[in-house]
This record gives sequence, C-alpha cells and structure tokens, in this order.
Amino acid sequence: MENANYTALTPETLSTRLGALPAVTERIGSDSSNWQVKEVGDGNLNLVFIVQSEQGSIIVKQALPYVRLVGDSWPLPLYRAYFEYHALTRQAARDPGSVPEVYHFDEEQALIVMEFLSPHVILRNKLIAGEKVDGLGQFCGKHCARMAFRGSELSMKSADKKADVGLFAGNVEIPAITEGLVFTDPYFDAEMNNYTPGLEPVIKDLRDNVELKRMAQVMLMKFASNTETMVHGDLHSGSIMATDTEIRVIDPEFAQYAPMGFDIGMLTANYLMAYFSQPAHRDSDLDSYQDWILSVITETWSSFEAEFRHLWNTERTGMLFPKSLFEDQGHSSASACDGVLANIWQDALRFCGIEMHRRCLSLAHNADFETIEDTTVRAPLEARNLHMGAELVLNTDTLKDASALTALARTINARNIL
Repeated sequence: MENANYTALTPETLSTRLGALPAVTERIGSDSSNWQVKEVGDGNLNLVFIVQSEQGSIIVKQALPYVRLVGDSWPLPLYRAYFEYHALTRQAARDPGSVPEVYHFDEEQALIVMEFLSPHVILRNKLIAGEKVDGLGQFCGKHCARMAFRGSELSMKSADKKADVGLFAGNVEIPAITEGLVFTDPYFDAEMNNYTPGLEPVIKDLRDNVELKRMAQVMLMKFASNTETMVHGDLHSGSIMATDTEIRVIDPEFAQYAPMGFDIGMLTANYLMAYFSQPAHRDSDLDSYQDWILSVITETWSSFEAEFRHLWNTERTGMLFPKSLFEDQGHSSASACDGVLANIWQDALRFCGIEMHRRCLSLAHNADFETIEDTTVRAPLEARNLHMGAELVLNTDTLKDASALTALARTINARNIL
C-alpha cells in the first residue's frame, strides 16, 4: 500500500486534513479552529496526536515510512497500519473492551483514528513510579488466554484461521524486526547493538554459550513458522495503558500468527525487568513493591490457565482436540488441555528469557533500566536480568510453575553478578 499520495501529518495540518471526517467531527465538533492538537508520539515508529475540543477527545496515529528511533536510513513500509487496524478489530472481537475503540481507518494515509484513553497512562511509567494497578494480573492473564485460544484452531474454523494467517503473512517487515533484534542480534556484535558499560564479562559468557544461542534459534524457528494463534507481537508494559483500576492494550502493529506462548512470555519478561530495576527506583518500600510485581506475574499465569481451561471446556469448537474424540466418547480431555498448557508454559519462559537479553543488549531498550542515569548502578541490575534470562532459556524444564519462576527471580535478585 505504499502510495504516492501519502503525506505525514503535522500539528498544523491535521485539522485541515481531517476536519471533514464524520468519525472525527461527531466526536470533537466540526469547528476545527477549536481543536487542540498535540503530538505525543514517543515510541520508536509512529506519529501520535491527541486532538481535543470542549466536545471530546480522540487519538490519531499515523505510520511513518521509516523507523522513527533510527531515522530515514531505516525505511519501513506504511502497510503496518493496515495490519494494526486488522489486529485491533480481532482483539476487540476476541476480548471485548480490552483495546481502544477504532473510529476510522485510512489505508492510503496509514492512519487510525481511535478512542483517547484518559486518565490512563503507560503502565511502564507507573511501574517505574512505584504505582499499583488493581487486577493487573487477572486482566493480563485473561486477555492473553482469550487471544491465544480464540485466535487458534481450538476455536476458529480451519478455513477462517488459514485465511487470517494468509492475511497477516503479508506483514513481512515488522516481524523481521523481531526476528533480528530479539532472537539474533543480542548474541553477536550486531551493528545497532548497544549496552551499558561494565556488562562486557556477562555478555561474553552469553555469546560463548553455544547451547544458549542454539536454543534462541530454536525459538526463532518456532516464532517464524508456528502459526498457532494471532499474537500482539510486542506486548510489554509500554503497550499497556492503565489507571489504578482499568487497563487497555494498545499498539498491535507487530501482530502476526505465532506460538501461543509468545505474548505472555514477552509480557512476563517486562514484569521481570521492572522487578530487577526496582532497587534504583525505590527506597523504603522496595521489598513490598518488588513483592507486588512478582504477585502480578503469579496472578497473570494463574488467570491465564484458569481462563484457558474455561475456554477449552466451553468454546472448543475448532478442529483441534475435538469433542468427538474425547467427551462424546465419555473420555475426559483434561490431560490434553494439560499438555497444551505445558507447551505454552515452556515456550513462554524461553521467549521471556530471550526478550530479557534483547532489551539490554540489542536496539530499543526498556525505560525501566535506561532511566537509571548512573551506569555503575544500572549495570549490576541489568547483569541480574541477563543472568535470569539465560536461566529461563536453558533450564525451563526445572521451572514447573509461576511460583518456581518468582522464587528464581528472588534468588537472582540477591546475587552480585558483577
């Protein structure tokens, strides 16, 4: 959909270009002179504007033809907005109320007009600030389970699933970023890598570990070829917005069909990175806040498993594990569900560990660590994070549940790796 008519919006041109759209005017009024336009995009890829009037507010998101973090030396196709739009519609159907409402999509201009979430803020900022969100683990677990189950052939008709896989297979360049930056670049001296000074001994150990690199490539093979379900593709604490009690998921432009454990694994990694970074952000309440983060991880997995089992029993209408082979013959399918969940758990932990490496060694680091200005403080915390990531990739079989996972995090948090 690369189109010669595409023009990037600016705060000065937005009202003129969008002022006649009913999807816009019916929400913020037709007198564009009363609109307040603010560009707030602080991510790596896109333009994002808040447009407000006395009548209401909207968000306008427009793809740029390059990676914003790097500049126009790294071109990127505009068609990612098309896939983000289709991902949002599927997320809204598969887990109603979990994502912003879409009001308008313009394929030619690669822009989406959607619900403005207020007073929601980026979850990562809340975690850095030491704020809590009620029900966070329950929401995230249910959301990941619903997306995993309802986007798979456990639920979907096979023809519909295959058509969807074919559609999202066109999203080539965006998953390629993940394939390189996440699974490969951390494990060699890639051109765009960067890391905190002082981590050199830890990095050498990781790159000298042939089994670790082999397993990272095994997981890349799964990510690239296993189309179990539609995944968000970039689910982390920066793609979740929350108040103290309400949560929404945003920015699914990395959506593709991939293993069921990918999203919840990436999310778990970001919670663990928040956990390991806390000593630089907290004083008196450090222990209690770290305990809360680990409780979110435990609750996320508990909620995921409970919701997945519920959907297994109530919505298993696809071609996989059909009731004709189990319940209709008087047999329980519980052990089959156990097996699927066990595979998701193992995949998720390995994806989690790899993401923990990427966010310290590759491009696009986490603010959890990057906002720690003193590198002599930051490096030892990142070293724990990198060590934990290696444990998850290499020793998944020893971690049977979320309690074992959080116990390992506590153990590593008490170590001096550097």
